[in-house]
Amino acid sequence: METVAPFPEVIDEIKAAGGDAFTYCYQCGKCDVVCPWNRVRDFSIRKIVLQASLGIPDIELDEIWRCTTCGRCPSECPRGVNQIDIGVAIRRIATAYDVLPAPVSAYRRVGASLASDGNPLGEAREARDAWAEDLSLRTYTEGMEVLFFVGCYYSYDPRLQKVARAIAEILKRAGVDFGILGRMESCCGESIRKTGNEEVFKNLARSNIKTFIDNGVKRILVASPHCFHTFKNEYPEFMVNFEIVHISQFLAELIESGRLEVKGALDNKKITYHDPCYLGRHNGIYDEPRNVLKSLAGVELVEMADSREKSLCCGGGGGRIWAETPKTERFADLRMAQARDTGAQVLATACPYCVTNFEESRLSLDEGDPFQVKDITELVLEAIQAGEATS
Repeated sequence: METVAPFPEVIDEIKAAGGDAFTYCYQCGKCDVVCPWNRVRDFSIRKIVLQASLGIPDIELDEIWRCTTCGRCPSECPRGVNQIDIGVAIRRIATAYDVLPAPVSAYRRVGASLASDGNPLGEAREARDAWAEDLSLRTYTEGMEVLFFVGCYYSYDPRLQKVARAIAEILKRAGVDFGILGRMESCCGESIRKTGNEEVFKNLARSNIKTFIDNGVKRILVASPHCFHTFKNEYPEFMVNFEIVHISQFLAELIESGRLEVKGALDNKKITYHDPCYLGRHNGIYDEPRNVLKSLAGVELVEMADSREKSLCCGGGGGRIWAETPKTERFADLRMAQARDTGAQVLATACPYCVTNFEESRLSLDEGDPFQVKDITELVLEAIQAGEATS
């Protein structure tokens, strides 16, 4: 059957984004084997790569936004095909033509909110620092040890504001000289870029970079792996480099140096840790969060069936945190089951998307079930407060 590429520019743009990597694909299918989607439904990233090489003449629109950019397939590919870059390039072209099917139509609203208010949640910029109004936090000024870049979900989402407050309380107790940017802060732009909206990403990146430079920022502390990834690996495209540290790394550093003393215990908790895709596979940070948890008295750390490099994605990456996903297709439910199988009482992680998705999955548990979802910073603060209560 003759195949005709209707848009030759599609192939050129895919090449520009991912090089000629798709030409290396020999359709072995290993990407489909490791893709988490194939645990809940049929999905073929291999087919999308093939269609990319042909100029996408025959592709289902819904499928090109299904990838969560979890990183499992590039890490397993024997030919070095970067499926994520190929998929994002296709999304850019579809976005340019405003071809967004129903499951991801929310991306239009998200893009508009990011452009107008600097966050994807439709919240007012003026309320970005409301979570901290009673904490007496200072605005970052040049010369401070670190800028705490809070991020959108930690700034606005009521559940995740608890994590932001925990971080601030820990930093205070450790004597860290830090500040925040408040309403001067804008979304890092990582997830909207993965949906294909390159223009909004670039505008957000330029805005943040200007703010960082104007305020003399050198070292940036983040809680979101998505902020960590884009600041560390994508903002250098704009010819700037800042020192980026994730809170799990910073906590490990503070505890090891003795600046942060955690004297309390967590009452014999069995905890399992979930590796966020953008902290683990994309950036190789596996040990620091585990070391932090192991440093807490009363903690038994147990591993799930899929951990570290093979961690099962929560389903929130690649913009999927904003998309409609049927309950029968939610990776977070599978991950919750794995966590429960360990016998743990707590599923700990270090990502706002993961906490959000796992909390939603937790709602399906029987009423009164004590199983908890916690960010590692919440557990550290809990241990600190337990020690303070007995001293």
